[in-house]
Amino acid sequence: MPSKILKFEIWGMFFISVVGSLLHFTFNWLGRFWLVGAFSAVNESTWEHLKLAAVPAIVWAVLESKVFKSRANNFLCAKALGIWLMPILIVAFFYSYKAILGHNLLVIDISIFIASAVIGQLASYKIMTIPEFSQKFNIVCLISLTVLLLAFIIFTFYPPHFFLFRDPIFDQYGIIR
Repeated sequence: MPSKILKFEIWGMFFISVVGSLLHFTFNWLGRFWLVGAFSAVNESTWEHLKLAAVPAIVWAVLESKVFKSRANNFLCAKALGIWLMPILIVAFFYSYKAILGHNLLVIDISIFIASAVIGQLASYKIMTIPEFSQKFNIVCLISLTVLLLAFIIFTFYPPHFFLFRDPIFDQYGIIR
């Protein structure tokens, strides 16, 4: 079973990378429709780019749940940890290298996005292959994923005036008019 889980996690790395890359453009491609904006980037802020990893990772987790939910240990917590890890790593790596270089480079930004998807999926795999822990954690993990998804949706339309949410090109927040 662990090899089957690993194969799915590897496919998830590709899914997250490809779908996340497409979500960078879907808001504009689909006429700036507000509902699309809830799940894809609406500006060039760091926050909006975090959705590009988390949303496809959540979709992949739902697809995987059909196969593994009752057959893999700690499935829900493994997915929650992996999904939360992706945006955390993106923020940490992005601002670390930007502080060193003084500016960002697209090739490094893309590499960080892909590396975060890989690390998140591998962390998820690791948690699914260790001994089962208490089912009590599942509710906490489900709540944490729900909070994350709701935060992405709410802060798209009502972004705080905080550096993570500021579009550096237009110096604005949220959906740029």
